[in-house]
Amino acid sequence: MGASGQFIGVDVGGTKVAVAALEDEQLTEPTIRPTDATSADGLVEEIVAAVDAARSERAQAVGVGVPSIVEFATGRVRSSVNLHLANFDLRGVLEERLGLPVFVDNDATVAAIGEAFDEGGRVLVENLVMLTVGTGVGGGLVLGGRVYRGSTGAAGELGHTMIGANFAEGPPVRGGFPQKGSLEALAAGRVLDHSAADIASERPDSALGRMAAQGERIDGRDVVRLAREGDPDAVGALRVLGERLGIGIANAINTFDPDEVVIGGGVSVAGDLLLDPARETALRFVLPGVGERTEIRLARHLGGAGFRGAAMLAALELGRGDEAFASPRSKVESAS
Repeated sequence: MGASGQFIGVDVGGTKVAVAALEDEQLTEPTIRPTDATSADGLVEEIVAAVDAARSERAQAVGVGVPSIVEFATGRVRSSVNLHLANFDLRGVLEERLGLPVFVDNDATVAAIGEAFDEGGRVLVENLVMLTVGTGVGGGLVLGGRVYRGSTGAAGELGHTMIGANFAEGPPVRGGFPQKGSLEALAAGRVLDHSAADIASERPDSALGRMAAQGERIDGRDVVRLAREGDPDAVGALRVLGERLGIGIANAINTFDPDEVVIGGGVSVAGDLLLDPARETALRFVLPGVGERTEIRLARHLGGAGFRGAAMLAALELGRGDEAFASPRSKVESAS
C-alpha cells in the first residue's frame, strides 16, 4: 500500500457509526455506535469516541465516509441531506481532535473503494458503480481502475437522479432534497418504513397490521424480516423498492457501461428479494448493446464496504502509493 501501521476506517450513516482498523492487510471486526444526527458537534463526538476506542499506538491515519457532498481535497462537507454537516470543515476538526491525518470522502465512494480494490490497494474491478441503499441512496464510481470524483469531488450522487418525474404539466416544481421523483425519494430505506406503515393501516389482518395493533413500532427492518419468512405483503413491498432501484441501475449502466453495479447499504441485507426485481427491471431498460458484460450484484462486504473502504482510503492517501486514491493536494506534493 505504500504505508505501514494501523489505519482506522469510519463509516457514518444516518443511524449508526461503524469503525474498524486495517493493519497488515487485515481488517478488525467493526464496532457500531448510534449516530448523533442532531448536530455537527454531537456527530464529531461520536466519531472521536469511536476512533479512540479502536486506535492503538500504531495508528497512522483515519478515513471517514459520510453521506454528504465532500470537497475531497480539503475534507470540507459542502452539503448534507441526512446529517447537519453542511459547510462544515470535518477534516480539520477531526484532525485537531484526533491528532492524526484524516481523509474525508462520500460514504458511497469509500464503499466503492471497498468493493473495487483489495486490502492491499490492488484493483479488483476496473469499472464499478456502487449504489448504497440505506437511510438515503448514495453512489460511488470507480472508472478505469481509478476513483472518479469529478471536478469538485461531488461526482456519483446517483440517488438524486430522477426516475419518476412527471412532465405532463411541464417540469415539476423544485423542492427540497431528496426531490420528489428521485431515486432516493422512491427507493431509500425510509420508503420501506412508509410501506410498512401503509400495509399495517390498509390490511390490519396482515402480519404488519397485527404487529401495529399490539403497539409494536414497525419499520423497514420488519419488512425485510417478514419477507424472508415468506410474508406476501413484505415480499411485495421489497419488489416495488427493487423495481424502482432497477430504473436507477439501468440509468447507471446506460451512462457508464460498467463491469459491475454493486448494491450495498443496510437494505441490501434483503438479498435476492431486493436484487432479483432490481436486476429484472434494469435489464428491461438498458439500451440494447449496452452493459452486455455488466454484472449486477450485492456487495461482497455486506454492511462492511464502507468502513473497509474508509480504512483503505486512509492507508493509500497517507502512503501516496496509488494515484487512483491521490487527492489533488497529494498530486501537487508528489509532483514537487
